Amino acid sequence: MTESSDQIMMGANRALQDARYNRSIGQRSESLKRGHFIKKLGRAALVTGAVLVGAAVVGGILNGIGFWGVMISAGLIAGGIWAAMKYPQMKIPTPQSLVQSDLKTLAGKTEIWLESQRPALPAPAVRIVNSIGVQLDMLSPQLQKLDETQPAAYEVRKLMGEHLPELISGYRAIPASMRSKASDSGKSPDEQLVSGLSLIEKEISDVTRQIAKGDIDNLSIRGRYLEMKYDKTSAAE
Repeated sequence: MTESSDQIMMGANRALQDARYNRSIGQRSESLKRGHFIKKLGRAALVTGAVLVGAAVVGGILNGIGFWGVMISAGLIAGGIWAAMKYPQMKIPTPQSLVQSDLKTLAGKTEIWLESQRPALPAPAVRIVNSIGVQLDMLSPQLQKLDETQPAAYEVRKLMGEHLPELISGYRAIPASMRSKASDSGKSPDEQLVSGLSLIEKEISDVTRQIAKGDIDNLSIRGRYLEMKYDKTSAAE
């Protein structure tokens, strides 16, 4: 009985974790995922319509499609809907694609990339990632003010496509058993990750304010967190 209860609790915990990690961290990523889902619905509707039209044409020629014709049509519709809703999977952006993304979708794509990283991060880092999603939602309307060729646009892309991925990739390169152990600096990789993500969250907030004030020419992304290494040494200050 105890074993059965433990299994139930483990299953419930897994379900809670799945729900937590499937939740969007921002409105921009939610919008992109909704658009992808709507496109799948559209393809499913086209498949259904094509099968029905085909069945009607065959029925008109043969004066009915009969029982097996109905069953085959139903099977084709079901299979087509399944395939249309399952494929293609939504493509997860890469750091390289983030650097090249247009400013209109940059925030949403960054949120989607962050969501894909959450299962590998400790709980305190996940909370900051969720907060970064809020900051990215606030930044997104401001990015519409930037010209794609402005140096400020390059700085923002570098923040999203280089600084942030380097921070998380450096952390993930460390064996899981070593991530909670303090380094010579007294900070563990877990703590260094949280510190770096906090810096990036603040940086995104600062960029949003700078663009909102029209201070685009003076926009500069600080790179302190680029020096943070997740190995035996301490984070460089």
